[in-house]
Amino acid sequence: MTRLYSRTGEEISPVFPDLVDALEVAAPNGFSLDGELLILRDGLVQPFSVLQQRLNRKSVTAKLLIDYPAHIRAYDLLSEAGEDLRPLPFTERREKLEAFVSGCAHPRLDLSALVPFKTWKELAAARLDPGSAGAGDDAQAIEGLMLKRADSIYVPGRPKGLWYKWKRDPFIVDAVLMYAQRGHGKRSSFYSDYTFGVWRGENGSEDLIPVGKAYFGFTDEELAELDRYVRNNTINRFGPVREVVHTKTEGLVLEIAFEGLNRSTRHKSGVAMRFPRIARIRWDKPAREADRIETLEALLREA
Repeated sequence: MTRLYSRTGEEISPVFPDLVDALEVAAPNGFSLDGELLILRDGLVQPFSVLQQRLNRKSVTAKLLIDYPAHIRAYDLLSEAGEDLRPLPFTERREKLEAFVSGCAHPRLDLSALVPFKTWKELAAARLDPGSAGAGDDAQAIEGLMLKRADSIYVPGRPKGLWYKWKRDPFIVDAVLMYAQRGHGKRSSFYSDYTFGVWRGENGSEDLIPVGKAYFGFTDEELAELDRYVRNNTINRFGPVREVVHTKTEGLVLEIAFEGLNRSTRHKSGVAMRFPRIARIRWDKPAREADRIETLEALLREA
């Protein structure tokens, strides 16, 4: 029986019955591969916000299966027909992966492309402009390059020295902390989940509008400082959520890094950030100098 698991080890097969059935038919002799779950429409990779429409669903309707067709882009082959391929060097696994995907010949499964280069300068150029390296219409969906040593075996986790994820430079925006909530696990005693916003409106009547939420990117020392700030500057409480002072003259600016931006009808701001994180705490910057919603809207127009 074919099963799907997230990177955290959670089984997500029930949410993607269409993909499970497709892979069962395509490769009945058993396999295990490392790949990325995507939503493809007309052959194009859709933004992560579209994939989220299928994640964490308790039930999957027929309309959802049609509107959000799931797809796997294969990166590596771990086993096939009972043979463990993980001890093989990447070059051999890649050959077997290419043969496997070709043999499946299924529209729900394709192969991540290799990026040819002769110099590091060429590779750096491909990272900055995936379209020039053969990404085609999917160029905007490319997050970066995965470098793998040709002789590297497949090991779990994040192996150092064997693989390196060279992501495209993130987008940066300065936003104001608006709300905070306690974290989970070892962070349960700290306010570590932060909602932030940017300015909107005419000069003199601006207000802050939430544009995202982040809960990583900072050190333990910075977490302690942020937690202390939240406790000392709380102006309201809504259940587990604390509202933090955020005016033109008072407020904490956070430098937010994020991988991309999509339009969203679910958020009041009309935008949704992909993988936002706190890049820097701007203790030095006044809240009135944080960015405006027009900055994010300009990024959307350029995408």
